Amino acid sequence: MTLISRTALVTGSTSGIGLGIARALARDGANVVLNGFGEADAIEAARAAIESEFGVRAHYSAADMSKPSEIGDMVREAEEKFGSVDVLVNNAGIQFVSAIEEFPGAKWEQIIAINLSSAFYAMQAAIPGMKARGWGRIVNTASAHSLVASPYKSAYVAAKHGIAGLTKTAALELATHKITVNCISPGYVWTPLVEAQIPDTMKARGLSKEQVIDEVLLKAQPTKEFVTVDQVAALALFLCSDAASQITGTNISMDGGWTAQ
Repeated sequence: MTLISRTALVTGSTSGIGLGIARALARDGANVVLNGFGEADAIEAARAAIESEFGVRAHYSAADMSKPSEIGDMVREAEEKFGSVDVLVNNAGIQFVSAIEEFPGAKWEQIIAINLSSAFYAMQAAIPGMKARGWGRIVNTASAHSLVASPYKSAYVAAKHGIAGLTKTAALELATHKITVNCISPGYVWTPLVEAQIPDTMKARGLSKEQVIDEVLLKAQPTKEFVTVDQVAALALFLCSDAASQITGTNISMDGGWTAQ
């Protein structure tokens, strides 16, 4: 266990990939700060389960990732509560599927804010403390769409390409401070986010649910299998380890061979 006495803040962690990463970090000894939307009872159950299963402290922040002031307040609150934010996982994300000419401007702004700008503001708030302590790990959840595009996902693809560039820039700035910055680019992971976009894709492409899964989602992945939450979480945990101290500025694909094509 390499994260004992460390604190990890994971945005978008009340379900799916983010919760999986938070649980993996807690299993390794880190106190965790959860963040995201959802039913209050379900969020509290997830928070309490982390504490009872792993013997660490877990806190929940309801900060809105589209609001920079709330992001900064969340980081400061975590530092006050736990003494530090040593690991920052920028995972918050939303999706909307539409042709560009029909894409609502408000949805574009929201996706860029939550999927890209929130990572910048969280890093901006957390980096000074990491520098002062001489150690830090920043992991950004990108996507295969940080490397390739798909139709009808203009805002999401733009945001994820931005995350890849932000990761590289931050890694170079922090290279001499024992702070690594990397991003993970999963292919399709079976999460509520992926499941929720199926109806819109059905409408946009005139397909059935089964056709969307077989002909749109898994068509992109040569293994013909979804990536699992646990696989992404294991990679995030590795990037936080001492063994990964010389891995920085990378965009690691975990996509069943999608971007090898």
